[in-house]
Amino acid sequence: MIGISIIAIIGLIIIIVTLFLNLSPQFGKSPTTEQKIEYAKLENFQNGKFKNQHKSPMNINYWKIFKELTKKAPNRNPNKNISVEKIDITAIENQSINTTQLIWFGHSTFLLEIDGKKILIDPMFGDTPSPISLLGAKRYSKDLPIEIEKLPFIDAVILSHDHYDHLDYGSIKKLKGKVGQYFTPLGVGNHLVEWGIEKEKINVLNWWESIEVDSINLICTPARHFSGRGLFDRATTLWCSWVIKGIKDNIYFSGDSGYDTHFKEIGDKYGPFDISLMECGQYNEDWKLLHMMPEEAVQASIDLKSRLILPIHWGAFTLAFHNWTDPIERILNKASELNMPVTTPKIGEPVTIGNTTFPTEKWWTYYLENNKN
Repeated sequence: MIGISIIAIIGLIIIIVTLFLNLSPQFGKSPTTEQKIEYAKLENFQNGKFKNQHKSPMNINYWKIFKELTKKAPNRNPNKNISVEKIDITAIENQSINTTQLIWFGHSTFLLEIDGKKILIDPMFGDTPSPISLLGAKRYSKDLPIEIEKLPFIDAVILSHDHYDHLDYGSIKKLKGKVGQYFTPLGVGNHLVEWGIEKEKINVLNWWESIEVDSINLICTPARHFSGRGLFDRATTLWCSWVIKGIKDNIYFSGDSGYDTHFKEIGDKYGPFDISLMECGQYNEDWKLLHMMPEEAVQASIDLKSRLILPIHWGAFTLAFHNWTDPIERILNKASELNMPVTTPKIGEPVTIGNTTFPTEKWWTYYLENNKN
């Protein structure tokens, strides 16, 4: 009877998990059979999966991860709520067409104003980057610079891949109705359609493909990463970085990526860049081929021929085992060594492209000092 009960419980758990995976809308929609047939004609798709330019295995030491998970680490998260700079909606609406401005929302989310267009990059406004909010890492800040409901009309949403910390179901649903167009790598548009976005608004691109949005040229460029929102859909959609080339300003967004030769390829083809938004956090030696170390992010920016780095993929969530301020400190140290300028805006603080001055305050040290008290 005990054996039968255990089998019944395991069976019930399997049924519940299966129903959750199939019925919960946040998992989105995988590519269709017809799409996979088309993808199979591509160089970067093989055996039903998208692939990186070079082999990129994760060499995970599960015993080491278990020890990290059980280890007391007081500086892995800030000890208090991080305050943010509030955005004035009238300032956004009245932004000069001749000024290019970036506003960071923490992690990898940005509002970009360029050539009179408002573009959201990887809009993740949720509290946790997880399909189950109770199990996800909590956002460091209780507030956002501006709530989704107060945002003005957004001309374009650009997505780099479908991981939860970059493509957020709740954010996409709230943005619906105030976005002109969406731009995604191959396969990611399926999620948007599943969530009620009109197909005619969605543009899907492969690596090295480009598309014009009035005066702005968007180029879908390679990254070294992977994708997937469920248990069995790894690498079934594409991941990418983006080049955003306006009339006078040229911006690079890394998405998530390990260091590789694609940075120099992109720099040679589309550089120099006025600013590079570069991943520097949530790294680990076990997955360094898929997430850059901070020092590599500096070298990648040099490869890109970038004039300025804005470090991203930190400052909002703890998704790895390093202290929460290690990414920014390490990238600053390496940038100083290599004479690469770095801007360090607070969450919500504008960065104007082309200005001779830009935010450089080490605002995070306030929270470190408080940790010592």
